[in-house]
Amino acid sequence: MATAQAKAGRREWIGLAVLVLVTLIISMDMTVLSYALPFITADLAPTSSQLLWITDVYAFVLAGLLIPMGTLGDRIGRRRLLMIGAAVFGVASVATALSNSPGMLIGTRAVMGAAGATLMPSTMSLIRNMFHDENERRVAIGVWAAGFSAGGVIGLVAGGALLQYFSWGTVFEINVPIMLLLLILAPLLLPEFRNAAAGRPDLLSTVLAFVAVLPMIWGIKQFAEDGMDWPPVAGVAAGLIFLAVFVLRQRRLDDPVIDVRLFRAPAFSAAVVMNLLANFALVGFMFFISQYLQLVLGLRPFTAGLWSLPAAGAAGVGAAVLAPVLAQRFKRAYVAAGGLLVATVGCVVLAQVGDESGLALVVLGQALMAGGVAMVLTLSAELIVSTAPPERAGAAAGLSETGSQFGAALGVAILGSIGAYVYRRKLSGVAPDGVPPDSWATARETLGGAVEESRTLSTTAADTLVTLARAAFTDELRAAAIVSAGILLVTAILAAVLLRNVGGSVPGQGLSDGSDATPALTTDGATHLEGPVTAADATLVDAVPPATEVVPTGATTDADSGPAVRNGPQPAAPVATRPTHPTV
Repeated sequence: MATAQAKAGRREWIGLAVLVLVTLIISMDMTVLSYALPFITADLAPTSSQLLWITDVYAFVLAGLLIPMGTLGDRIGRRRLLMIGAAVFGVASVATALSNSPGMLIGTRAVMGAAGATLMPSTMSLIRNMFHDENERRVAIGVWAAGFSAGGVIGLVAGGALLQYFSWGTVFEINVPIMLLLLILAPLLLPEFRNAAAGRPDLLSTVLAFVAVLPMIWGIKQFAEDGMDWPPVAGVAAGLIFLAVFVLRQRRLDDPVIDVRLFRAPAFSAAVVMNLLANFALVGFMFFISQYLQLVLGLRPFTAGLWSLPAAGAAGVGAAVLAPVLAQRFKRAYVAAGGLLVATVGCVVLAQVGDESGLALVVLGQALMAGGVAMVLTLSAELIVSTAPPERAGAAAGLSETGSQFGAALGVAILGSIGAYVYRRKLSGVAPDGVPPDSWATARETLGGAVEESRTLSTTAADTLVTLARAAFTDELRAAAIVSAGILLVTAILAAVLLRNVGGSVPGQGLSDGSDATPALTTDGATHLEGPVTAADATLVDAVPPATEVVPTGATTDADSGPAVRNGPQPAAPVATRPTHPTV
């Protein structure tokens, strides 16, 4: 039986605050651009195709590189990769703010996406190294998830506020001080970890992972914008083919990028599924909320962002408070299913909104949905990182974030397509009196198009057009809310079934007895065991040269300076001491 794990100190908790700031910035950058697009369009005059790439290239590159970058961090050092990514992200943010052409803006946003892909897995996997106690790790991941959930809403509010007084470039320049702070504090507060037993990076696997994820994300997004057509179908098909080749290659490699055997663990596979489906419902439906607040209720962008703050607060409470506390007392199956049921209730509330009033219902429903889903995302992240062996935590974190991106893209595409069908069907009749056929055709495409066309019409015709379009969009939102409720309800059932045998504790992936002790190299060159020393460590100590000193966590030597460099299992260790694959 494993002994109690060492508690985190002040340095670890301060380091967590730094990691949360990083995730906050990355999340903000996914939404802050939405309010800046009109200003960018006026300044740089991009084509419609260029505008699409300006909007999406960040998320495309981020999603495509998450898994390879997570694996790279396991090999070269997670703190080192985090600092490299922070430096590149800061420089790319400045270049993005100074872009003087659409092509330059697309290129710099792509670089920001690549840098963001180095930051996300590193932050999550470093939490695995910093917090050995399971309860503390769950709280830390909850705080991390709360920061990421809040970042999207804060990005909307911050973007709206900055654009009232400054140029559009300032929405990217706010990244720079955070990245500078990370570069200063990371060596002082964050530990280093790398898997010394890992082989050489497999370049072909890295390429396969990128070309599998990127065309699928692109194809799914195109479905939402253009409907069923051969380019997005070809993109999804190509991605699936490359994904199959990637999986086959991982099964044959001695040191794979992603160890597909992890999916044999019910806790791991259930966490990935929950992560994908929860993001499907949450992100896919939030696409409707912003439009409803601005185009139906007529709120200004900044005001709409402020009314979304309760949802950000609920997400923070769900992720950082409710999920960790409840998971200590109840099985994860109950906690995850409960969070999903709360989110389902939120969707049911949102399905009651009207086309003339509904602000209170939107605020309440969005808060319930965000809070419930945040609980699930915390649990899924903790299960993924805790179930995977420590030396593969970076790759597992990358897989978790890739699942989030897939779920978000699927949600926007599928819910967007369903909503568009409902909207067009509601406006399928003949054009109202005073509305030209061309204006009616434009209005039948999107609510935004209807509002724009109304400005060219007489007052009576404009009021009629906008009233019909707002009613149709409200029906669209209600249909999406009902579908989201169904998805969340199904996910709740899956969570209850797949996690039914997972108790209140997930065994660590350390030594064979379940302890989390891990060989480490300190600055004096000696190999130490970080974490509590158990009876099972005797076997590992036998494999270490006689001069080696076994030091429990918290003890120091005269040569210790700063966080230790933690390494994966040593090649000389007997097979019995190496990390085993989970069976929970």
